[in-house]
Amino acid sequence: MANAINWFEIPANNLQRACDFYGKVLSQDVHTQEIMGLQMGFLHNGQDGVGGAVVQGDGYVPSGEGALIYLNGGTDLSDPLNRVEAAGGKVLVPKTKISDEIGYMAVFTDSEGNKLAFHSPS
Repeated sequence: MANAINWFEIPANNLQRACDFYGKVLSQDVHTQEIMGLQMGFLHNGQDGVGGAVVQGDGYVPSGEGALIYLNGGTDLSDPLNRVEAAGGKVLVPKTKISDEIGYMAVFTDSEGNKLAFHSPS
């Protein structure tokens, strides 16, 4: 097994607002599509990376509690983190060094009120 996680879904009350947020913060286009009655905005995962989507539908309720998803912050998480507040989110924990071996992390809320984090080597 290459990764313990292979898919994640981030709840949204307003899919367009959430897709705009992630598009701006991650500097990517977020493709939307309806699948099985759910409105989904797909986040790029690279060739072999973990995939995920922003999802609006029954049972998808944004929350600042529960599991914490760490998104890939690239080589330096300062880049996406610096776009969080302008895109409608809030930085909760600024860029913080974990250790030399592990790198850095930061925690934020998205436009929907979900608590997430970034990780990067520098």
